[in-house]
Amino acid sequence: MKEQMKTEILKLKKEKNAVILSHYYAPDEIQEIADYVGDSFYLAKVARKSTADIIVFCGVYFMGESAKILNPDKKVLMPDLTADCPMAHMASIGKIEEMRNQYEDLAVVCYINSTAGLKAESDVCVTSSNAISIVKSLPNQNIFFIPDKNLGSFVAENVPEKNIILNDGCCPIHAAITAKEVKEEKQQHPNALVLTHPECEAEILDISDYIGSTAELIAYVLESTCEEFIICTEYGVEFKLMGDNPTKKFYFPKTCPCCSDMKLNTLEKLLHVLKTEENEIKVNDELRKSALVPLDRMLELAR
Repeated sequence: MKEQMKTEILKLKKEKNAVILSHYYAPDEIQEIADYVGDSFYLAKVARKSTADIIVFCGVYFMGESAKILNPDKKVLMPDLTADCPMAHMASIGKIEEMRNQYEDLAVVCYINSTAGLKAESDVCVTSSNAISIVKSLPNQNIFFIPDKNLGSFVAENVPEKNIILNDGCCPIHAAITAKEVKEEKQQHPNALVLTHPECEAEILDISDYIGSTAELIAYVLESTCEEFIICTEYGVEFKLMGDNPTKKFYFPKTCPCCSDMKLNTLEKLLHVLKTEENEIKVNDELRKSALVPLDRMLELAR
């Protein structure tokens, strides 16, 4: 049944000049059939360069929304429009306005994991892989970092010369990982290196051997001579890690980090949207133009 679905998906993709983008946290079967698999930053760049007529984004809503903002003339579809990111909503326009009134020399730096409405009120977007370098490059002394306080705190530690004001938001999946669980894994696997996404709490970062974006963690493992790793991020990344490193061993904290929204992307739903072209992402033109400014600035500064 799955093989038949895959055959149909590939046939429809070719007929409709569609491209399938998948985040590392999507199910294995989706990553396997996608044309491009990556983190938010990589997929944003791929979406911008794509010559396809249809982009099918297997991720969560803000990712499909960003792809539409970057590609207004393309049709952007999602296998499941209800696949959302709670953190993407964890900031408010009112709070942004309050910060702008309080600080004269302020840049609002918006993690790409956010709604188009929040992006539209921001000065620049960042991802976990470029947040430090972009914040360093900004002329502003005061930075209001939204929506993730954990990534913001990580940036603050690495850019101490700036006054970074944190927002009270987080990724529930990464924030649920505890230092106790990581230490327990370390006791069981003393030779394993602890690799952590900066959306995790500071107590996890403090006991990590390496901190980086999903793509950076994958690259680190590939280059490392170590054979065992404790991975502190969503477990969907295991598919890529094992594919690239078949002889290495990977362990996850006991409360396995799983984003149920990412898992809403299935072969059945992917096939359905390719057939029907339903679940199209719509962004009104005024909002799109406003949200495009910080996204374009990110792509320019990160170049």
